[in-house]
Amino acid sequence: MSELPRLVCASANTDKVIEIASILAGRVELVRRPADVPDVVEDADSLEGNARLKAVAICDATGLPAVADDTGLEVAALGGAPGVHAARYAGEQCSYADNRAKLLRELADRDDRRAAFRTCVVVHWPDGREIVVDGVCAGTITRHERGDGGFGYDPVFAPDDGDGRTFAEMSRDEKDRLSHRGRAFRNLLAALGSESP
Repeated sequence: MSELPRLVCASANTDKVIEIASILAGRVELVRRPADVPDVVEDADSLEGNARLKAVAICDATGLPAVADDTGLEVAALGGAPGVHAARYAGEQCSYADNRAKLLRELADRDDRRAAFRTCVVVHWPDGREIVVDGVCAGTITRHERGDGGFGYDPVFAPDDGDGRTFAEMSRDEKDRLSHRGRAFRNLLAALGSESP
């Protein structure tokens, strides 16, 4: 039996790490990011750029292949905002609740509530090889927060191919089957399967 691919998870966001580990369980050995590695400044103007910054920094710091992702929320009525700035939409030190509150305020008088979550994943090896994949989930921004699961914008995002519930009203497995992150990391598993060791 072949060994599982071993990747250092570049994310410092505990919620995301738990979700990624759940999706990759049994298929990839996910190594926790070393605590002494400083935060990576995510100042690229694209999801792929930010994911690459993190993957390269963690790969350089550990000497091991690293996996990183970045996620954006693209809201049609806001011209694609908050986009790559989704995590800091309400300001640099904002909370998940701050971001959701700002988004609901911005959409208060809008009928068009279409949105899409997009996740880009980059794996970077010490020899410079990379895999880049993404996953997209179209949906609607609800008028009020619903549910107490998940994190981030989950209480205000209802995926189009779901049953009307928000991500925060779903179990982790239900969310992983439909979500942008679930799709991106399943695409990564497919790509890793075709990569030569």
